[in-house]
Amino acid sequence: MELNSIQPAAGAKHVARRVGRGIGSGLGKTAGRGHKGQKSRSGGYHKVGFEGGQMPLQRRLPKRGFKSHLLKYNAEVTLTALARLDAAEIDVLALKQAGLIDAMAKVVKVVKSGEIGRAVKLSGITATAGAKAAIEAAGGSVA
Repeated sequence: MELNSIQPAAGAKHVARRVGRGIGSGLGKTAGRGHKGQKSRSGGYHKVGFEGGQMPLQRRLPKRGFKSHLLKYNAEVTLTALARLDAAEIDVLALKQAGLIDAMAKVVKVVKSGEIGRAVKLSGITATAGAKAAIEAAGGSVA
């Protein structure tokens, strides 16, 4: 094989469509643009969401809700996930190393989902009222 003998695969290349080159081409006269209207004219198009001057949908609907940009720094851990950890003392760093929370997380809260059967000591981590009661019932503590 030589460099000058390499050819593209069959069907990989297509002949460019030449519009506006007479009736015989099948794309003469209006060149596939139909008759009249904004889309038929040169330079005539519009931005995404434009509805011909009518108030666009994204502006007709009411603004609703709010998502705090600080949420990416918050994380939550279940009691089931804590029970799977082998550490007796658990802090934010231990949870990050175990892969239970995101690396960007700064505030961690334990939620009451599942059960915990052994004593764990949480430091630098908050817990919901139900989760705190479950941890303390198992002999652990929340600092």
